[in-house]
Amino acid sequence: MSEKAGNIKPFEELTIKDDFMFGAVMSEEKNLKPLLEYILGIKIAHITYPERQKTISANYGYKSVRLDVYCEDDNNTVYNIEIQVANEKDLAKRIRYYHDMIDINILEQGRKVTELKNSIVIFICDFDYYGKDRYMYTFKGQCQEDSSVYLDDGTLSVVLYINGSVGEINEELKAALKYMAGQAPPEGTYADNLDKAVKKVKINEKWRRDYMTLAMKLDEEREFGKYEDKVSAVREGRNKGNDAFLIKVLSLSKEQFSSICDLLDTYPEKSDLEIAKEILLG
Repeated sequence: MSEKAGNIKPFEELTIKDDFMFGAVMSEEKNLKPLLEYILGIKIAHITYPERQKTISANYGYKSVRLDVYCEDDNNTVYNIEIQVANEKDLAKRIRYYHDMIDINILEQGRKVTELKNSIVIFICDFDYYGKDRYMYTFKGQCQEDSSVYLDDGTLSVVLYINGSVGEINEELKAALKYMAGQAPPEGTYADNLDKAVKKVKINEKWRRDYMTLAMKLDEEREFGKYEDKVSAVREGRNKGNDAFLIKVLSLSKEQFSSICDLLDTYPEKSDLEIAKEILLG
């Protein structure tokens, strides 16, 4: 969700650039399939949705990731599409991580490496990460010594800039990007369909309830995350003669500090997040 903690945007003010609205609109194949076809220049027979706003939480200490739009086609390809407003300066690494998480999710289903599906990760951005003013940047592994040779690992990454002006792209896609950038009224059949879909979501009570539920869940996760950091600091810094400093700098009461220490001693195998949840949930 694009909104900051404690500043959740009202449901009525959501636009296609908000990840919840983007995911809701793209949960219908009639909206998503044309977008994929326009971006990739291909025809897709059919797509399926294993899970809307799919959360991949792998083992091995990986951080879980919530995907805006996750779908598969009937040609052994997985698609992940993200709408990104804030430039966190880590887009390239984020794309790499999403490809990795998709692969891990498939392998954890008991499949072999040879059964990995092709994966396409697409980011639609409100900022020009590469600074070339292009509508679209497409990346695929290429040999440095011979540009005619490709890695052919089944991955493709695409970054779209909604305010771009350089390059040749599908006219319907160009109009859709302008709509995402805030152009009103929308131009083009597809952009008009997106606008109608946004309005349809806004009058749907189920979508409203889903949004509020997700907002509360994200606030809860943020609280867990903040307290997890405190538990981690206590784990690292206690018993070094600076307990008073930790209590002050972490804004903990003596009772809270003592509770964290007791749980760390009693359950040394538990993670910082598990300790944080046990304290916050009582």
